[in-house]
Amino acid sequence: MTVVLITFIKLLSTLLWVLILARVLISWTNPRGGGPVTAFVYQFTEPILAPIRRLLPPTSGIDWSPLIAMLILSVVSRVVYAL
Repeated sequence: MTVVLITFIKLLSTLLWVLILARVLISWTNPRGGGPVTAFVYQFTEPILAPIRRLLPPTSGIDWSPLIAMLILSVVSRVVYAL
């Protein structure tokens, strides 16, 4: 049971990391958004990024929440890999 849970957490953290990276790339290339894939990426990542965004002070228009989220996911992955 624990192997299944560890594998699930690893896969989930990797998926979230990739989706956050996709969101960053989408915001750089097409900031107006559009399309079902873009909507899916934004809907899936917003619940993770919104709380981080509320905690961070505004810094001249740069959104640091994806970086912080990716760092947190990396730490979680390393902790799970150590198990």
